[in-house]
Amino acid sequence: MNHFTFTRRAACLAALALAAPLSLLAQAFPSKNISLVVPNPPGGLVDTSARLVAEPLARVIGQAVVVDNKPGASGNLAYQTVARSAKDGHTLLVSYSGYHIANPILMDKLPWELKDLTPVGLITVATNVIAVHPSVPANNLKDFIAWVKANPGKVNYASQGNGSVSHIGTEIFKQQTGVDMTHVPYKGSGQAIADVLAGQVQVFITTPPSVMQHVQGGKLKALAVTGKTRHPQMPQVPTVAEAGLPGFSLESWVALYAPAGTPAPVLQKLSADVKRSIELPETKQRADQAGIEVRYLPPADMTRLLERETAEWTKAIKAANVKMD
Repeated sequence: MNHFTFTRRAACLAALALAAPLSLLAQAFPSKNISLVVPNPPGGLVDTSARLVAEPLARVIGQAVVVDNKPGASGNLAYQTVARSAKDGHTLLVSYSGYHIANPILMDKLPWELKDLTPVGLITVATNVIAVHPSVPANNLKDFIAWVKANPGKVNYASQGNGSVSHIGTEIFKQQTGVDMTHVPYKGSGQAIADVLAGQVQVFITTPPSVMQHVQGGKLKALAVTGKTRHPQMPQVPTVAEAGLPGFSLESWVALYAPAGTPAPVLQKLSADVKRSIELPETKQRADQAGIEVRYLPPADMTRLLERETAEWTKAIKAANVKMD
């Protein structure tokens, strides 16, 4: 046996020896309950998404999946908790796009970094609705854009606060359409909806649960939904593409992330199990009832989505000179 053959065989044996423990690690996972850390209080898109996946995931993996709400510090408390947790796949972050994208752009000092987290997979998305007060003299998106252009700076739009998805999303809408609207920030949806219903603010781009009943009751007009498909509970409302604005899209997403350094076999098993869980018919049925869409993306695609939206948000934030409250 020559030296080259011996060296190659030794390298192969070493690789097999290394792979064996990793394979056994994946087979043994999970060895205890899995915790889904949610950066929001109970209720709303992120918490609903966590609870939507927790029950079917528990059945798939054969261990309890516990939802752990850790709101606070604009989501940073939960992100920090997961970033500093054990790298074994048993503690996962239920990440919200509004925090994951905006916080690193808008906040100078964070207790976590993007590199501290690694994606497991996308689990849900929620479209947004372009809703206007009935006094707005437009019944479709094209006429609305024309009306705003004819009244530059005179139309007010609501958001859930500086740096929120509704804020940044509307700024992207403004930049893509060339309209000039004045931002009126609120602390959450409640007061924003009240002022839009009163006609003090004319426009609100927000998630369906906030406006659905008012649209169905005729108190607001929905001009378009900003996702790829129509909303199941508002089938009469066209998508932005159908309404003549195919370049605009605004979806809030929720994804699972693990601490960076979690072994690859564990991540692969987790991702596959999450995919199985959210593709169950009963999971989709519950999601439809909640007004959100289950949509799986594997880790590599999740990374590309984050990179693409970070670039888009960075451009919008700089152009609008967005600052945190």
